[in-house]
Amino acid sequence: MTTRRALLAAPLFLPALARAQNWTPSGPIRIIVPFPAGGTTDILARLYAQRLTETLGSSVVVENRGGAGGSIGADVVAKAAPDGQTLLFHNLTFSTTTAALEHMGRAPHSIERDFAPITLGANVPMMLLVAKDVPVNNLRDMVEWAKRQPTTPFYGSTGPGSTMNLVGEVLKRDGSFPMEHVPFRGAAPLVQEMLAGRIHFGGDQLSSSLQHIRGGALKPVATLSATRARAVPDVPTVREQGFPNAELLGWNGFFAPARTPEPILTRLHTEIAAAARHAPVAARIEELGAEPGGNSPAEFGAMVHAQVAHVRPLVRELQLQMG
Repeated sequence: MTTRRALLAAPLFLPALARAQNWTPSGPIRIIVPFPAGGTTDILARLYAQRLTETLGSSVVVENRGGAGGSIGADVVAKAAPDGQTLLFHNLTFSTTTAALEHMGRAPHSIERDFAPITLGANVPMMLLVAKDVPVNNLRDMVEWAKRQPTTPFYGSTGPGSTMNLVGEVLKRDGSFPMEHVPFRGAAPLVQEMLAGRIHFGGDQLSSSLQHIRGGALKPVATLSATRARAVPDVPTVREQGFPNAELLGWNGFFAPARTPEPILTRLHTEIAAAARHAPVAARIEELGAEPGGNSPAEFGAMVHAQVAHVRPLVRELQLQMG
C-alpha cells in the first residue's frame, strides 16, 4: 500500500531519477582492464563493453593497462576525471596488490577512498592448477610431491602482490613445503607457461583455464571459494583440503573514480546490471564457469572492502612485496 510519506517523497525523488536516466556519455567510454588481453577479466570486460555500446548510445572500448599486479591500470582510473567516461574492471587481485603496496608504504591509491563501486560483473571461482605432467591430484599430494623434488618447484602468479602470490605463500607456510614464485603480467601468459610445463603450480579465475581443464591440459587441485564451482563440482575447496587460510571469494567488477556524481553512477549501474541480466550476456558468462553479477553498489562495495580487510593482516604477516 502506498503511504502518505511515499507520496510526499515522490516529487523529490523524480528529479534525481530523471537526471540519472538523462545522463549520456559525451564521448567514448573507456573500460580499463589492468591486465593483458586474453585473461578472464579481459574476456568479461569485452563482453560487457559490447552490450553497453548498444544500450548507452556511445562507444564503449576496453583498454588493457597491465603491470604491477593490476595497480598501474587501477591508478589510471583513480586519477581520471570523475565524469563516467573512464571505468575500471578489476578482480579479486585488487585487494591483495593494494594491501601489499600499503604494507610497503607505496600505495598510489586507496580502494576505499579513491574508487566508487558500481556493481559486480561476475562471480568467477579462483582455481588452483597444476601442469598435466605433475603427478598430483589434490593439495596434499602437491605438498608431498614438492617436498620430494631435488629442485624447488615453481609456482606462477599474475604478478607480485597478486592473489596467487598471496595464496602461494599461505600454502607454503601452512603446508611447510618449498615453492619458488615466478610472476607474470597476467593470466594469459601464466596459463601458457603452465601448458608448456615450465611452471608447475599456479592459478587464476576459472574462465581462463576451463577449456584447458576440460581438455586435460591442466589439472585443477582446489578452488578458493567457500563452495565448489558448479562448472567443476568434483574439485574440492581449499577449506575441505585443510587450508582454510587460502579461501578467497573470486569476483570481477566495475568501479568509477571517486567523486563521480550520483546520477552518472546510477545510470551506469542500471545499464551494467541490465547487461548482466541480458540473456546472451548471462549465457556467455555461465559458459565461462562464472555467475552473472548486477548487485547494488552498496553490496558490491561492502564485499570488496571486507576482502581488503581480510587480506591486509595476511599480507603483513607474510611480508608480501611488490616489485
